[in-house]
Amino acid sequence: MINILSYDFMQHAFIAGTMAAILAGIVGYFAIIRHLAFAAHALGHIGFAGAAGALLFGMTPIVGQFILTVFAAFGISLLGERISKSDMAIGIILSFCLGLGTLFLYLYHGFAGQASVILFGNLLGVSNQDLKLMFWLMLISLIALSFISRPLFFSSLEPELAEAKGISPFTIGLFFIVIMAIAVTLASQVVGVILVFTLLVGPAAIAIQCTRYFWSGMIVSVLISIGIVWLGISLSYFTDWPISFWISALTFVFYLLSKKLSKDNLVY
Repeated sequence: MINILSYDFMQHAFIAGTMAAILAGIVGYFAIIRHLAFAAHALGHIGFAGAAGALLFGMTPIVGQFILTVFAAFGISLLGERISKSDMAIGIILSFCLGLGTLFLYLYHGFAGQASVILFGNLLGVSNQDLKLMFWLMLISLIALSFISRPLFFSSLEPELAEAKGISPFTIGLFFIVIMAIAVTLASQVVGVILVFTLLVGPAAIAIQCTRYFWSGMIVSVLISIGIVWLGISLSYFTDWPISFWISALTFVFYLLSKKLSKDNLVY
């Protein structure tokens, strides 16, 4: 570990990976209990068009991805409580954005390897500017989640009762879907838009299998997410295999193991 951390790019990788893992662990947990896993998957791929467009217009890919992903999140939020029942509409939007991203890459005449970076991530190439942006996005998201976590959980399980208590499911859902877009943007820097679903949903799915209570489940989700990212970076260093492969492989193995420890019933 001393040798690994002696390189600046490895330090950046661990810092960026940790920030993305923390937010992904929390947001992914809510995404599962709100049945928004497919929406999270779609936002990751929609961000592909934003990242490709940013390259075309001379911007940093993370900036373009963030802008389009948040914009798409607002659009998805307009579906309200019908999101989980509107996979067809989300799929059509997703397909269009993937095609748009392909067009942007075709028109882009710069370094061709940037396409691979967008699709599969490049955690070892995170710049200081990217780290600062990721930090502020994570901090703002965590602060927002600290205010809406209870009503968000309540409206996730009992939307009608929550509305009767004065909680607006639409407003809470809007805040969350925007936070989820930010989490998708950060996770994409680690594993790319192709495998963003792995980091965003995988650790939370494992935690739900292994825990019974809400808060313990969320904490376990974050710890698993961080552990998988750290282990993936370390294994990549020693094997020279892609970080995204190791993260997806570790998530798959841990999920299979968690099936044996599965428990039911979330309690707040």
